[in-house]
Amino acid sequence: MNLAREFSKGIWRENAVFRLLLGLCPTLAVTTSAENGLGMGLATTFVLICSNIVVSLLRKLIPAKVRIPAFIVIIASFVTVVQLGMEAYVYDLYKSLGIFIPLIVVNCLILGRAEAFASRNNPLLSVVDGIGMGSGFTLALFILGAVREILGSGTLLGFSLFGPGYQPFLLMILPPGAFITLGFLLAGMNRIDAIRSVTRS
Repeated sequence: MNLAREFSKGIWRENAVFRLLLGLCPTLAVTTSAENGLGMGLATTFVLICSNIVVSLLRKLIPAKVRIPAFIVIIASFVTVVQLGMEAYVYDLYKSLGIFIPLIVVNCLILGRAEAFASRNNPLLSVVDGIGMGSGFTLALFILGAVREILGSGTLLGFSLFGPGYQPFLLMILPPGAFITLGFLLAGMNRIDAIRSVTRS
């Protein structure tokens, strides 16, 4: 199996947010800024990679009847590591993300990859899958957060882009702004796919 193909599928073809529409709760809730989106994406990626490795290593030892509870215990263990690490080293980000850090446990992207991929493939492929899917998820959250922060606050990663005279579009950092931004990004990706399919034919 092609490792590059396994990695790249998570960036575009099977992007968790823009293609599969998975993990939308944290995606829409925490992306009021690019920093929040990046932080949540990296935390989720860490959990995804680590849980994929462990699930893949134990796939032949976990009885089929208890595989889902076993996967959740594995995922929850790594979420606890992330939560304690963020609380210790990036406390401001930890406070900003709040309840959505422990809720990584029930992110359907992570459980879905454990069930659909890691439990059926070797550790190397599972790591590549985790990195690819996590990178795509992180990229999606960062883009969504960046667009909302730029339009809603006039900043990017905390740096002012337009000076003090900029009138922020406050709707973009409110909950409706998340849905509006996601809708436009989905439309943009669909448009790009349509153009690429015409070009190929």
